[in-house]
Amino acid sequence: MLVSSSNTTQKTYYEILSVEEDAGIDDIRTGYKAALLNTHPDKLPKQPELTVSDDNEQEFLVVQKAWEVLSNSQTRSQYDKELAASRRKVDVVANEIELEDMNLENSNDGEHEFLYPCRCGDYFGISSVELKAMGVLVGENGEVEINDSNFLPISIILLCGSCSLKVRLLIQANA
Repeated sequence: MLVSSSNTTQKTYYEILSVEEDAGIDDIRTGYKAALLNTHPDKLPKQPELTVSDDNEQEFLVVQKAWEVLSNSQTRSQYDKELAASRRKVDVVANEIELEDMNLENSNDGEHEFLYPCRCGDYFGISSVELKAMGVLVGENGEVEINDSNFLPISIILLCGSCSLKVRLLIQANA
């Protein structure tokens, strides 16, 4: 079972708590406490112009759920089985694309969004923030920068914002 976030990537409970899948309860507890401090509404920086958003509250609730599941040996075992089953599923994709096939949109905050049109009229998308988390940097003009000589090709399944279609985004280091 993967946890869907507001963007196109999906995180496991292990990733949410920043622990390995074979982590012991002490490591899970430590990861939970760190994630809790980063998401708890009372622990967020106090800035008068900022209020606790629904996204922040949702992140906090997901951290809580991850702890609930992973801290109990029975629910963790069941979760591990569901996670393994989800990884065995074969994703049927409508198309394979590369970043160069996608349209670049700039946002006001200086971030970039790569969009690819779906036949339903909506888009498949991925942001420069999501790409950065995978080791792919996007320059000011939208050029992709991969500085790691050991970079391995990445294959990401992107979901359409409206329908059930999926595309596979392939990212390779340019030689």
